Amino acid sequence: MVKVRAARPAEAEDLTGLVMRSKAHWGYDAAFLAACAPELRIRADDVTARRVVVAENGRGEVVGVASLEGTPPRAELGLLFVEPSAVGQGVGRLLYRDVLRRAVELGVRRLVIDSDPHAAGFYRAMGAVAVAEPAAPAAEAGGTALVRFEATPVPLADWARAWTGGGRAVHLGNVGEFNAQFADATLDREQRPAHHYACLAAFYSPYPAALVLPRPVPRGWTELVCRQLGWTGVEVYDGLLDADPGLADAVRARPALAALLTGAGLPLVPWGRTRAFGRLAGRPWRAGELRYESKSAAHGLFGRILADGGHAGIVLPRQWRVDGRWAAARMLAARTRAGESTVLKSEHGVGGSGTTVLTPERVRAAGGARAVLRRLPRGPLLVEEYVGGAASGDDEGPRDLTYDGFVDEAGHAHEVGGAVMEVADGCYRGATVGPGVVPAWAEKSLTAFGTAVGQELAESGYRGWFDVDFVVDGAGRLAPTETNLRLTGPSIAFMVAARLDALRGAGHLVRIADRVELGARLPEAQLDELCAALARGCAELGAVFVPAIPTGAFEPAPWLGVLVAARSGEVLDAAEALVRAEALAVGAMFGPS
Repeated sequence: MVKVRAARPAEAEDLTGLVMRSKAHWGYDAAFLAACAPELRIRADDVTARRVVVAENGRGEVVGVASLEGTPPRAELGLLFVEPSAVGQGVGRLLYRDVLRRAVELGVRRLVIDSDPHAAGFYRAMGAVAVAEPAAPAAEAGGTALVRFEATPVPLADWARAWTGGGRAVHLGNVGEFNAQFADATLDREQRPAHHYACLAAFYSPYPAALVLPRPVPRGWTELVCRQLGWTGVEVYDGLLDADPGLADAVRARPALAALLTGAGLPLVPWGRTRAFGRLAGRPWRAGELRYESKSAAHGLFGRILADGGHAGIVLPRQWRVDGRWAAARMLAARTRAGESTVLKSEHGVGGSGTTVLTPERVRAAGGARAVLRRLPRGPLLVEEYVGGAASGDDEGPRDLTYDGFVDEAGHAHEVGGAVMEVADGCYRGATVGPGVVPAWAEKSLTAFGTAVGQELAESGYRGWFDVDFVVDGAGRLAPTETNLRLTGPSIAFMVAARLDALRGAGHLVRIADRVELGARLPEAQLDELCAALARGCAELGAVFVPAIPTGAFEPAPWLGVLVAARSGEVLDAAEALVRAEALAVGAMFGPS
């Protein structure tokens, strides 16, 4: 295993030799290398002054060298060279990340990198941004000039440090267990989608110590995720359940595992709170703490907040609770005759399950309100007015927004941020987070209302992650539609954005796409190859690819959940398009069906 340590003055001559061998690796001639030699030489007194570190392998051999030079807030990556025999083994990546970490500790906020043109692809893949400013004077021959990059080192976001106390955590993928406690007719009894979604346990905090998963996951998946996000030492405990969704009880049934997970002094982070999780974590279950997971209860909460005033940019859609399908049919028929669109909701449901958007045209095409209601699950329904957007053809911008935050164990509400969701016909498909994603006109209203909801949740006794979902109406106002008292797809994107900003420099946009169709079912080894190829392809664009949900690839109709990250919307869109095209194209290798 390669580790980084401070260089020693006595190593200066040997380190200079390593630098020159690394430079020669690119095929430069002797004259050019001789011209570079004075600039690339490391002297004994440089080691401390230039903050030189080395990478050392398990045999004690030095295989790389890097330096962090200058005075905060601006510094330079003066050296980053790898022994030719170690190129491609992750040594450069390890050294670069160490430089960014030390830069943060020193208070550096602008790191300048003058790169050999042959290394430009490496720095682009590591997240540095090419700038138009010319590189500092350096060796130049035969038209070969240095390429200037910059990075913006930042510490882990304040909210992320507050979420897990700034350290690592144990992640429990209890998605099925959380859903099952509501006994909602719209949720799959076998919880197959929930067990796929449990793979998101890898991302419940910016840096996990252990993952606890209900179903087996591919080893290649966890290895790639760790490599992409710079994690080491992550323990994986998977395959703990056959059918029952009770993951916390499955852990408790293994006393040695339960003691290992709960006795390390690390935060135990679930997808959502359950009574069983309370038993595992030694945390009292608070009666009614999840009451605002109910859509009607959340609607009532929104109404009380708005009654106090101060939220001019928020409008609440009307909502009625009906006790059966026929009562709902009568109300739906009346609204259809009046030309009004309607949203039918169950009390609970995830990702849009249990939510149906019905225009008058759709009701008539289905054969009327009663015909529509026959297809829906039995039980109480909520009838809600549909919030219309901008007129057709207008550039209305984002339609579905969300606010994420959490309440810590002391009862303090923390803001995480806003995101733009992709929603199709009432069903969630993914989300994008990052700087500038939420339009400026919506940001203040969204944050103020989300903060108010967080405060109310804290006072009600809730502790944990939450979000508030909004729809934008035709007048540019935000209509809150529900709260989710658990982690969510957008929350996963926030966690990855926080990690990438700390690992690669500030400014990442992160998109989570719940379902990317695969052109064919692949054996596990071929799935690993595809994901590795997607990681390389995105890196060439200056983006990051992280497979988020691999187990869907083994379904009869195979798919992947993915995360992509970049520093611009254009690169982010290009990375997603690449991933979708390459994933769908895997079926071509098998020829015509």
